[in-house]
Amino acid sequence: MSTAPILVKICGLSTPETLDASLAAGADLIGLVHFQKSPRHVDLTLGAALSRQARGRALRVALLVDPDDALIEAVIAALDPDWLQLHGAESPERVAQVKARTGRPVMKALGIATAEDLARAARYAAIADRLLFDAKPAPDAILPGGNGHAFDWSLLAGAGRDQPFMLSGGLTPETVAGALAVTAAQAVDVSSGVESRPGHKDPDRIAAFVAAAKAAAGTAKAAARAVGGATAPEIAPAARRA
Repeated sequence: MSTAPILVKICGLSTPETLDASLAAGADLIGLVHFQKSPRHVDLTLGAALSRQARGRALRVALLVDPDDALIEAVIAALDPDWLQLHGAESPERVAQVKARTGRPVMKALGIATAEDLARAARYAAIADRLLFDAKPAPDAILPGGNGHAFDWSLLAGAGRDQPFMLSGGLTPETVAGALAVTAAQAVDVSSGVESRPGHKDPDRIAAFVAAAKAAAGTAKAAARAVGGATAPEIAPAARRA
């Protein structure tokens, strides 16, 4: 697995208390979902307050699903996010438009179930600032992500050699170390895996998840030093922007 620092994103935060718990645990990114069908949806007023709370303490990611330009402008005005996460069916061309229009780094989430899905994801590699690989939702699913399902992580073996990626889908405090070992992901994203019920984050599970991910990265670093191995390249500079 990668021996570069592992970035941890806690997504779908919706209360000041669970946001504080995420920051105290050492999360590198926090995700604010603005999508009304989601149990993790935050309106622009609450989202703005949470974004102010996290400013300077973690990178703030605004998650949107197939947004039009007006919605993107409203979210940026209210939340001032460090990143935009597009979690719908946005085309590579649309991702490029959003980047050009906003000047913000863009993370594109892509559902993965088969090797063919991963091959199609390559169309975004030169456009998005980071790819997020999530479990592909069922055809009748209401939500494009946050469903708590994992996929065959072995599909991602070697996927980050050319471009760092973030892993999502079915991660929990109990499974994140194994997922990192299989995929060598440089970043992980969790939402339902640290909840007591949909939309309700559990501070203890947040702390356990961040600790497990960071410990897995530390173990890999120690192993690399023991055998004289080189560490993996640092993540894209935009991802470290505070």
